[in-house]
Amino acid sequence: MDICEQLRTKLTEAVERNRADSILLSGGLDTSILAFVARPSTGFTVALKDSLASDLLYSEKIAKLLGIQHKKMEFATEEALATLPEVIGILKTFDLALPNDISIYFALKLARESGISSIMTGDGADELFAGYSYMAELPPKDLGRYIRRLSENWHFSANELGRALGVEIKQPFLDKDFVRFALEISPELKVKDGVGKYILRKSFEDLIPPEIVWRRKEPIEYGSGSTKLHEIINSMVMDEEFQSVANKVDIKFINKEHFFYWRIYNEVVGEIPKAKDDEISCPCCGAGMGTYHCPTCGFSRPLL
Repeated sequence: MDICEQLRTKLTEAVERNRADSILLSGGLDTSILAFVARPSTGFTVALKDSLASDLLYSEKIAKLLGIQHKKMEFATEEALATLPEVIGILKTFDLALPNDISIYFALKLARESGISSIMTGDGADELFAGYSYMAELPPKDLGRYIRRLSENWHFSANELGRALGVEIKQPFLDKDFVRFALEISPELKVKDGVGKYILRKSFEDLIPPEIVWRRKEPIEYGSGSTKLHEIINSMVMDEEFQSVANKVDIKFINKEHFFYWRIYNEVVGEIPKAKDDEISCPCCGAGMGTYHCPTCGFSRPLL
């Protein structure tokens, strides 16, 4: 059995162990593969209104191809801003990735309102198969080491958001047996000619439309259009207010948007938990952080 056949078999087994009523369907490579393997009854896709979100187009193609009931929802900027305190309260973070989390929150909320009790996500595929552009730039040996360390420290917001909303999250790519298998795949097969997730794409290229198999990786916030929130929120903070507070608190804000999220965090969560004696202290906010990433403020260390 060649590596592509092994990958398909292992992922199919992981899906069987992690079955769900539905799927968060972005129309990207990872959720499209899971949809093809699992054939769930329903797929959920959300996007920021008037954002020309690419997820709506690609997810519709997959849903039609597989005969999946497709439930879509577009949320307004005002709804996103109104939801921020709840999302920040659940995740206890002021990470600049919050627009990603808002999209996931709205999708899970739509699933719950539709009577769904469990939902499948594509979490872990990018981390295991080098789906992010910065990973494709690493030498193979360093990439293999980085992926292994990531697998020991990763964290996905869908789990906390799902618990808060009463929806069980199923993540086949994070299945322990599949993770062990994926970690043993050579880094040279994960990135080829600058293309990340190469072996994952090749394993399913004869089953899924090429425009989806070879679709360039887009963060959730881009695919859902919520990246527009960065500019909107940044413009809502006056320079004077930003500078005044930045000079008073012991936090190294990345920009005004970062400060905006912290201000909400300060109201709904409160103090930042200081690093314990056995933890690395985040140089940005002082909280305890993992090897690469601070879950409280979103600060990221150099990869290697």
